[in-house]
Amino acid sequence: MAGIKALVALSFSGALGLTFLLLGCALEQFGQYWPMFVLLFYILSPIPNLIAKRHADDTESSNACRELAYFLTTGIVVSAYGLPIVLARKSVIQWGACGLVMAGNCVIFLTILGFFLIFGGGDDFSWEQW
Repeated sequence: MAGIKALVALSFSGALGLTFLLLGCALEQFGQYWPMFVLLFYILSPIPNLIAKRHADDTESSNACRELAYFLTTGIVVSAYGLPIVLARKSVIQWGACGLVMAGNCVIFLTILGFFLIFGGGDDFSWEQW
């Protein structure tokens, strides 16, 4: 039952993060949909860690594959925060939209981290448990 509660909480926080992102794009005073490109970063961010977890030999010690995955994931997350700032500095979007997208980034990336902490920890993890 704890898995269902965690899944519901993660779903709610993911919906909240996407709501912030959509508000930053769709509100009448903002009206630009360029910040929606951060959705690509949301999709790409867990991929290096999934690949590294699949190819890692041991889970206790550090290896080059896992460290490269952490580095790539960090680059993707920093890019997701940097894109709205660059768009706002170039006056493509307004600073209010940038703030809403940043709030959405925080919520979504914490949701992705929470998913991996809750569901991705054990060796007995399988995608069929839902």
